Amino acid sequence: MIEYIYKRLIKGVLMKEKIYTIPVNDAFSSDCECPICSMYKALEDDAVSYTMGPSYMEDDIRAVTDKKGFCQKHLKKVYDCENRLGFALVMKTHLDRVINDIESLQDGKVAGKSMFKKADKPAVTTYTEQLEGTCFVCERIDNTFQRYLDTIFHMYKHDSDFREKYKACKGFCTKHYGILLEQATNSLKGDMLDEFIKTTNSLYIENMKRVRDDVEWFINKFDHKYIDEPWKNAKDSLVRAMIKDGSYIADEPGKRNNTR
Repeated sequence: MIEYIYKRLIKGVLMKEKIYTIPVNDAFSSDCECPICSMYKALEDDAVSYTMGPSYMEDDIRAVTDKKGFCQKHLKKVYDCENRLGFALVMKTHLDRVINDIESLQDGKVAGKSMFKKADKPAVTTYTEQLEGTCFVCERIDNTFQRYLDTIFHMYKHDSDFREKYKACKGFCTKHYGILLEQATNSLKGDMLDEFIKTTNSLYIENMKRVRDDVEWFINKFDHKYIDEPWKNAKDSLVRAMIKDGSYIADEPGKRNNTR
């Protein structure tokens, strides 16, 4: 047994397992409307900081940012890091790559539409569509985010304390609720799968109704009949509704807000 643990330590397996359980435990211990959004947000902040940290001067990283670029959302977040020189360098070499790639594709002939055949898609269009679907920050997030999701199911199966923590959370946004149900069928089985689905369904509906009721009370407070009534939990209900409905997570004080 000692030899087995030692070998796993050498391979870094136990360390990785602990590294991945920490953010999952932290997210489900936090007082938030969607622990999955919380995990994603932490990964996003790290990925954006990494992009505009010392890594942008590394040739292998720069080659990837040159090729993939950034989605609209993360382009703005990278810019908001306020590393203007770093951003300029990354954009300059990315634009160089795009210009060279498109120039090399512009000379290709394209067949127009005929009676028996649809028009060919220009090679430039194929390239721009592919470029639109890639983002250095998104892919860096996704590489770890899936491992976090896998860790949720691993801990749900093997850690009774985590199961109780899961059942006590405030539910999930609509997007991540759907993802959890989809991935549960590939990670759990039998009675445990049934229990997970039942628990997750209840968490989602009960907490959506809780937030919905808070929004309703927010509306009521604009009616003179309720002017002297307490706000209860309604003051921040609109932001919490945005989390539930659209996976919105507010940035920390001093940072800009974002949506995903």
